[in-house]
Amino acid sequence: MAGDAERQLDRADRLQRAVARDGPACVWCGRELTGLVRPTTDHLVPRVKGGPSWLENEVAACRRCNGERGHASPVDWLLECRGRGWPADPAWLRRRLEELDAAVTARGGQRRARPYVQAQLRRVRRLTGTA
Repeated sequence: MAGDAERQLDRADRLQRAVARDGPACVWCGRELTGLVRPTTDHLVPRVKGGPSWLENEVAACRRCNGERGHASPVDWLLECRGRGWPADPAWLRRRLEELDAAVTARGGQRRARPYVQAQLRRVRRLTGTA
């Protein structure tokens, strides 16, 4: 089953796949993930909020953005990034959250993460003007 295989990826494999999916730049600030700007996996739903270590919940971010974001919600951090003039994309975040919501629905469980994802989806849909 593909879902089971995705869950079993180790951290390094998830990071590699997140960079391949999200591109070679930080999804928040746009800095190239090369040289001294090393990629990290940033959890959309923070671990302290019940976020799983699944590829669908992780995005490629630079260490600076990952650290500064801390436990802020993805929509709050997106708005902060936009305020700083960084190219964080609300449509991209909507797609990532929709993929995470679908993964949570398909796999079940995640009783803490599910309402968090759905609340973030409502907020980002208002930002993007989509239902």
